Order: sequence, then C-alpha cells, then structure tokens
Amino acid sequence: MGSGSPQAVPETLLIHYTDLAGFLRQIEVPGKNIEDRFVAAFDGSSVFGFAAIEKSDMLLEAVKETFKEVPWAPGVYRVITKVYKPDMTRAPVDPRLQAERALEYSLELGFKPLMGAELEFFLFDEVSLDVGNLLSGVGYSVFSREQPWMSDGPAPMVKLAYHMAEPVDKIARFRLELRKALKAFGYEVPASHHEVAVAQMEASLTPGDPVFLADEFVTFKWVARVVAEQLGLKANFMPKPIYGDNGSGLHIHASLWDKEGKENLFAGEEGLSEVARHFIAGILEHARSLSALVSPTTNSYRRLVPGYEAPVYVAWGHFNRSALIRIPATKGNPKAARIELRSPDPTVNPYLAFAAVLMAGLDGVKKKLEPPEPYEGNLYKLTPDQLKELGIKTLPRSLDEALDELESDNEYLKPVFTKEALEAYIEIKRAEAEKVRLIPHPYEFYLYQAL
Repeated sequence: MGSGSPQAVPETLLIHYTDLAGFLRQIEVPGKNIEDRFVAAFDGSSVFGFAAIEKSDMLLEAVKETFKEVPWAPGVYRVITKVYKPDMTRAPVDPRLQAERALEYSLELGFKPLMGAELEFFLFDEVSLDVGNLLSGVGYSVFSREQPWMSDGPAPMVKLAYHMAEPVDKIARFRLELRKALKAFGYEVPASHHEVAVAQMEASLTPGDPVFLADEFVTFKWVARVVAEQLGLKANFMPKPIYGDNGSGLHIHASLWDKEGKENLFAGEEGLSEVARHFIAGILEHARSLSALVSPTTNSYRRLVPGYEAPVYVAWGHFNRSALIRIPATKGNPKAARIELRSPDPTVNPYLAFAAVLMAGLDGVKKKLEPPEPYEGNLYKLTPDQLKELGIKTLPRSLDEALDELESDNEYLKPVFTKEALEAYIEIKRAEAEKVRLIPHPYEFYLYQAL
C-alpha cells in the first residue's frame, strides 16, 4: 500500500492536528477509520483556545494527501487532519483553516504563491531542566557531543562550524537518516548541512503553496524529533538555546506566480518586478506586528540581537544577511526570483506564520506600496542617529511588544484570519509572556545577590 487514498486498511492510524500555539497533537485510532469522513473526535476544551467546556466536542477530517506509512512502524499510517465543529462546519480556530483561506485569497487576486523555507535547529545529547519546584528556583543545562569540552577528537568551533564535514561534524548521520525518513512521507530535502553554531544543522524544505509548506513543516519537526530519539539525540527547535553562538532561524522564501504557475511575477527585466517591490513594501509595513506570528516566543527575542546573523532592523537588501528581507542571487534564472524573510524562527505555528507573511505581502501589492531604497551595507554597524536619518525601524524587542503591535495592526490579516483564531492566539501568547516574566531568572542572582 502506498499513500494518498488508501488501497487497503492499515492496522493503526496516527491522527495529527496542530493547536494555535503550534504544538503537534496526536490520536491513535483503528486503521479502518480512514474510510470515514471524520476519522476521530476529541475534547476541544482540553486544547487551549479551541473550545469552551460546554461546547467542547470537535471532529477531525483527514487530509488524504498526507496519508503515509510511518517508516519506523510497519502497518502504522499517519494523516494530517482539519478541525470541525459538531455541526460539521470548520472550526474557526483551526490554524490550517487560516492557511487554506490565505491560499484561496491569493488565488482570487490572480496570484499563485510559491513559498519555501530553510529550517535551522540544534541536536543535543541531553537537555536537563530544573523547573519542578518554582519556589526553590529554576535552571537548565545542555550537553552535546560536539561541544569542545565533551569531545575526545576534533570538534567544531563556536560560530565557525558552517559546512563542517565528518569527523568534525558529529551529527552528519542524523541528517542522512532524516532525509530517508522524510522521503517516506513524500518530502525531498533539497539541501542539508551543518550550520554555523556547534551542534546546529539546517535543512531546506520542498517549496509549495502555504498549506503544503505548513504540512511539510509539521511533518519535518515530528520526524526530526523521532529520528533524533532513535539516535540518542534531542532535536531542539528553540531559536536561542545557547548563549554566545548563533541561534536558529526559519528563513521563509516567497514569490507570486500567475494562476497557472507558469510565470514568476517577481521577475523583472532588470531584477525585481513592481509586484515584488510592492510585496516587499507590504512586509516592511507590517513587520513589527508580523513579529508576533513569525517570532512567537519569549525565546525568539534572545535571537533577534545584533551580531548573530539574525535581523534587528526593518530594511531590505540584495544578498544582505543583516537585513530583514534579503533578495537571494538567482544565477540569471527568472524562475528563482524571490524574497527571503529572515526574522522567523522554528517555534512558529507554520499555518499562521506562512499565511501572515503572504497576507502582509499581498497587502502591499493591493495598495501598491513602495519600499524604501535597499540598504546594501552592514546594518549592524549603523549608529542610532544614522538609523533615524535613514528612517529604519527596529523589530520589537520582546514578545509583549510584538503582541501590542499585532493588536494595533491586524487589518491586513482580517480577509482570511478569523476573529476567533486571532483573539485566542493573542491570549495564549500573552499568558506565555506573563509566566516567563513572573519567574526570577538564574542570571539575576549572579548579577544582583550581592547588592
């Protein structure tokens, strides 16, 4: 039996859906359920933001294109699902619905979106947490076979591990196993390699529309975590788990094509087209509110600091990795014309993040917004006065600041984002930020206990 519409009934079916915060949820049911329209039901009140306890029944409908055999569990198949209410209408809080509506909206405007992503993450041998009793204090530690003090042979150096090969690269086997596992789910990995940081890797995702890419993203993270566990490793997608080394980003690539997908509308006679420039202007216009959806955790803002290849300033440039939006080299191929947004990180809910990026860009296209001149220098070297003179804004410095921006600037999302989803998302993220703010930080003791 292959994939897609089942030819035979599997023994067991793993059902996946994603909550608003981006956590992957799973139910196991008999394989025969794949023959039904709704493969499972669940208690929506137990998924924060989904349903009140008095209206908690929710249904899951299989996306048959994602029906694939799990390579490490013969006879077990997995499928991604859509969330419905008991009256068999779509649940407005379903994150996948927002991406579906964004795709439909783009097509109605005459544009077929093509989106891709480069996903960075860490592989640790052990992550030790001390959060069991908040009254006695908190702490954490991470251990990696690549850390110089843990290695008995050649080891990668901090901020100098880009494209290292074995034996310096001690996580290469993981990448090979990951590629094989993802291929079983129908996803090719265009490129993978060791990244700049110790114990860090990057993999490119297969480009597609925002719904396809989001399904691929949740599959990638799930498969990566399982493969890592099988090899005695822990896959960690936090944007900044290690102080002093590069963090992990999720670089989102985007372009708009004609509805038949034959012509890249971002390609112009002398570089970028007017459509591309308007798209860039839309993202720059909404960059600060967009941060709440593409840099969605308190840890995200430990990454968005100068000096670690993460953007801080709202600007764009060609080939410029210090800018929020980079225009990658196309090698003269008009089909490769695209923009790269560099602020997102792997803790996003991909359905919300990819939809929001698309909507921000389309808002610029609809309004024919013009971007400022591209900045081709190192933005990190500009003084505050120079930034002010150039009119370059900064990204938010905290999740709370980003949520403030989202609450005041969300009209561009309203054509596709439901009121219920947006309000529930903000409530969830406010609660996260409040929890982190209330707990004393270990480093505060180092700084202040002698005062």
